[in-house]
Amino acid sequence: MPLRRRDLLKLTAATAVAGGLPRLDRAAAADGPGTYDLEKFGNARILHMTDTHAQLLPVLFREPSVNIGVGTMAGQPPHLVGRAFLDHFRIRTDSADAYAFTCFDFEKSAPRFGRLGGFAHLKTLIDRLRGDVGDGNAMLLDGGDLWQGSGLANAMRGADMVEAANLLGIEAMTGHWEFTYGEETLRANLAKFKGAFIAQNVFLTEEAAFNDAPAFDAGSGRVFKPYIIKEMGGHRVAVIGQAFPYVPIAHPRRFTPNWTFGIRDDELQKLVRTLRDNERIDAVILLSHNGMDVDLRLAGKVSGIDVILGGHTHDAIPRPIPVTNAGGTTLVTNAGSNGKFLGVLDLDLARGRIRDLRYRLLPVYSELLKPDAGMLDLIDRLRAPHAAGYGTTVAVAPQLLYRRGNFNGTMDTLLCAALRRELDAEIALSPGFRWGTSVLRGQPMTMEDVLSETATTYSEVYAQSMTGEQIKAVLEDVCDNLFNADPYYQQGGDMVRVGGLAYTCAPAASMGKRISGLTLADGRALEAGKSYKVAGWASVNQQAGEPAWDLFARYLRSGAAPKMTDTVSLRGVDGNPGIATQG
Repeated sequence: MPLRRRDLLKLTAATAVAGGLPRLDRAAAADGPGTYDLEKFGNARILHMTDTHAQLLPVLFREPSVNIGVGTMAGQPPHLVGRAFLDHFRIRTDSADAYAFTCFDFEKSAPRFGRLGGFAHLKTLIDRLRGDVGDGNAMLLDGGDLWQGSGLANAMRGADMVEAANLLGIEAMTGHWEFTYGEETLRANLAKFKGAFIAQNVFLTEEAAFNDAPAFDAGSGRVFKPYIIKEMGGHRVAVIGQAFPYVPIAHPRRFTPNWTFGIRDDELQKLVRTLRDNERIDAVILLSHNGMDVDLRLAGKVSGIDVILGGHTHDAIPRPIPVTNAGGTTLVTNAGSNGKFLGVLDLDLARGRIRDLRYRLLPVYSELLKPDAGMLDLIDRLRAPHAAGYGTTVAVAPQLLYRRGNFNGTMDTLLCAALRRELDAEIALSPGFRWGTSVLRGQPMTMEDVLSETATTYSEVYAQSMTGEQIKAVLEDVCDNLFNADPYYQQGGDMVRVGGLAYTCAPAASMGKRISGLTLADGRALEAGKSYKVAGWASVNQQAGEPAWDLFARYLRSGAAPKMTDTVSLRGVDGNPGIATQG
């Protein structure tokens, strides 16, 4: 259902920052075009998108109802959900922005406000925002996770997204899931990419350097160009790339055997100082795929960065978070996922500094933006060989199916049920991936939807024997990754999803003491010394099973109706605003 005129009146629009201090502006739009009429400001505009996960078409994507912050991050953005998020950012509960930014009343609001994103719609919006300030005064950046997340991208190994990025006009990007295609494919795609791939924190291993492996700078061992400098409005803006720091840990090491990653904040500080001292830079931007909690900590340690345009954790935060450091203040942003949002950073640049700025995170309401004809043609051409298969209905959604959230989402609960039945296992484990679109109750679930939940270069399913002790150790390890009070030890993703198993989690407890009360589906306690058959997919260890999408589709076609019960009880987080009580 398209947005109606009366619905548009309820849009709570732009967030702005003036003079380095957060300020929330509200605007009402009487018609579609007015929603994206931004007041002209400054002399340079930076547009930022991130974590689109190869979603070329508009999507439904439910924001999390559980996103728990611990330690100093408890109750702080991005760890606010539902009504707590709306109250904090002063967004009306019945508005289109409430639907875009939160899980609040998602099922009720989705038919009313429609799908968000889509590259043809993004193209229209981006061209308009560029045109408003002149192409020479605007720059489009992508924060990574651009090439992965759809069946088409997996089949074309990201080449489809390179074509789309070129047409969109992305001038620089950094990476994360891009690395899972392996070095050969990554370099082949980058050879066709018209922009720059920047990553200051990726270096050759000692062995690779000794063997003269390819690198942007053999002297330092940096594999990729660390930054770009662009002149806008008569001023010079440096953009430094920060790729996902934990690629060899979160994904199979075999994809990047010659490269080392890491946050490398010391190297980053040196680079910022060099740019400030030697390159007549007026603004320094970090294009980051660290995740927001990591960026907030990094902003307090590294001085000289004006704004961090962040990604990875899929947090859509309408107002930048100011962080004080030894050199002043750095503003930290995060621009959501799936093409739902476009960040607009308007800068008033002076010599050697930012005099003032405005930031807005715009929801991309597809019903309000006429799709660009050229991008539509490209998408149609890319999808043509696969469209018939992707459009096949495999099931009807028994309830709202979604993935994003710290613990089991309904989509992964269904996937775990499929793994258990198809592989005859007592227990199933599914990775806590944050990508994957949503399907409304009673709506057809297509093969394209299945692929949007499972398409990776290492999606093989497996079954293996694990003791109760080993299963608990896995849960504890992933839980520490998610809830460690030091963000530098958080390596991204949500809690591993479980099927056939229930447990209690205490997020604020210490390592090894967060998981308790493990019980099987029949109520029996999980025994530490007993072995159980465990099914899973997307292991970092190479597997020989069938692709998860084939298993999942077969299960869905069977018409099985598993119980969609909660598997996790929480302890010690009463009143935490990272847990929604509604929506």
